[in-house]
Amino acid sequence: MTKRNVLITGGARGIGAASAKALAAAGNRVFINFVNSNQVASDLAEEITRNGGEAHIIQADVRDDAQLKAMFATVEQHGGVDILVSNANMNFTSKPFMEQTWEEFAQKLNDEMHAAYASAQLAATSMKAKGFGRLVFISSTLSESPAPNFIAHGSAKGALDSFNKYLAQELGPFGITSNIVAPGLVATDATKDAPEEFKEMIRLHTPTQKIATPEGVANTVKFLCDENSGHVTGTYTPVCGGAYLP
Repeated sequence: MTKRNVLITGGARGIGAASAKALAAAGNRVFINFVNSNQVASDLAEEITRNGGEAHIIQADVRDDAQLKAMFATVEQHGGVDILVSNANMNFTSKPFMEQTWEEFAQKLNDEMHAAYASAQLAATSMKAKGFGRLVFISSTLSESPAPNFIAHGSAKGALDSFNKYLAQELGPFGITSNIVAPGLVATDATKDAPEEFKEMIRLHTPTQKIATPEGVANTVKFLCDENSGHVTGTYTPVCGGAYLP
């Protein structure tokens, strides 16, 4: 079977990097998008290649339409995007609602949704022509379970969750699935400086008594991208060890 082309935005570190390894190991051709982490992305691609996979790196800011289109044009040279893992991290202002300005709130909402919307639209154009596609968006359990000072982040991810359902409905007839993966606390570079007391509190309130790993999240991503997962769409899958049971 011809290799599927996987584009992972924000793919050089953490969940993105683990997803790149998992999807390459499954026989896909992986394109690792990054903004500033050139060496990290290069090292990741080399590791995947050493292990028998195929990986390419592409520098692009997914908030910039021109750079986004150029990235998709690069993948088009290999046959176009079959699988999109929308994982690029958008910075946000961590403040309580009463102290946050609309501009601070809107920045996160706009960056998050613009990147997801524009990249999904470009990907779906390629996927529709093939009659096959997998869209996976990395959200957060904070969209469903609020925490102090995360109103901008949680609200933006909540918008992403709703957007996903609309894509599942509209794109399903073309063989394209769309799903959300929502991690809780994950042990990555981004969370390594979080207070140990905080991480231990999360662990103790998690039924599995563990903090998630990037590899654990990537396994869920891989499942949703699989050829045989075509009847799974419009879902919200928390990867949090049961920490946010309703």
